[in-house]
Amino acid sequence: MWLRVFYFLLWTLVLPLACLRLLWRGRGEAGYLRHWNERFGGGAPLPAGRWYLVHAVSVGETRAAAPLVRAILAAHGQNRVLLTGTTPAGRETATQLFGAEARVTYRWLPWDHPALVRRWLARVRPQAALVMETEWWPGLFAACAAQQVPLALVNVRLSARSARGYARRVRALARQMLTVPCAVLAQGRADARRLRFLGARQVTVCGNLKFDVPQDAAQQVLGEQFRAAFGARPVLLLASSRDGEEADFLAALAQATLPPETLVAIVPRHPQRFDEVARLLERAALPYARRSRNEAVTQTTRVWLGDSLGELAACYGAADVALIGGSWRPFGGQNLIEACAAGVPVLLGPHTWNFRDAAHAAVSAQAALQVADFAAALQEAAALLTEDERRTFMGEQARRFARTHQGACARTLTALRQAGLDFAA
Repeated sequence: MWLRVFYFLLWTLVLPLACLRLLWRGRGEAGYLRHWNERFGGGAPLPAGRWYLVHAVSVGETRAAAPLVRAILAAHGQNRVLLTGTTPAGRETATQLFGAEARVTYRWLPWDHPALVRRWLARVRPQAALVMETEWWPGLFAACAAQQVPLALVNVRLSARSARGYARRVRALARQMLTVPCAVLAQGRADARRLRFLGARQVTVCGNLKFDVPQDAAQQVLGEQFRAAFGARPVLLLASSRDGEEADFLAALAQATLPPETLVAIVPRHPQRFDEVARLLERAALPYARRSRNEAVTQTTRVWLGDSLGELAACYGAADVALIGGSWRPFGGQNLIEACAAGVPVLLGPHTWNFRDAAHAAVSAQAALQVADFAAALQEAAALLTEDERRTFMGEQARRFARTHQGACARTLTALRQAGLDFAA
């Protein structure tokens, strides 16, 4: 009880600060300044129907949720999905995926102040709430328990580092939260073990939903267009790069020996950093073209900056080798599965705990290589760009690896049905 009181008081104090932080973030990404009323549980009334709440914080979680959302809609003609998130990039991704689907509505998840969430959930009245990965919000969980809304945690990954952090700092709160869900569906056995250690019950291993995300036909066509614009040059892609990684990469690139005609493509993870990366390229005196401006790639262009939203899959389709961002500094790594599904040989840095199982499996399948730093990565990339047979083999292994690990959505639906959530009933 005292934990809930403390959490209520804490949110009451920090809510003005949260609003100020949102204003600050809006300086670099205007999407944070839109739909403010939804942050406080507002928004237009939802149409009548059997609503299911699916919370996916940002881009990766929204894409991972897509097969599950479509399965919910297909199960019953009256089913509707309220898809929630917290970032403009996630909202844009949802629009790309479901903009034409009348039964899917997107909203911001309200601030987790218990009073706000309780009133909001009472308005939505969902049949059930599905929370993707590790978006554990005490206010939301408590509101679901109080209003008897079945709650399931889906596609959960929990690194050893995160588990230690929960155990050390908020063990009692984590245990209290993890007694609420009717089902906890983990990506792998190690995730399940850590979840049980923190107090979760009814833990089932279902695999990673990201393997079940189908390739988008429009993205494939766009990738072919990118490739045609690049010409016959080999293309080395740094995908989903995080803060500081581009500078490290460019420093290593200055010392690397790539095939002289190589075009380097850089796609930063966060849109608010697009201009920052452009300034890095200018300081490095590298001739570059920006996707957002549709600037032509000429023979003198050294770098193509993919500063657009929702086109990473197309970028993979145009690449010969991909370096996966977030793995070169201690961020835990970004999603390598999308690159493998596109048949692109993957190079990973040393920091991959966010995708530990997938990274190990990809390396074991010879779909990926893991190296110590950018210098080693560029050495491997240079070899792959000149060794067609080896590059083709890795690409085939990448596709096979992605296909082999599919099936998580079917296992998730089965586990949810066993927990009492039958979307067709």
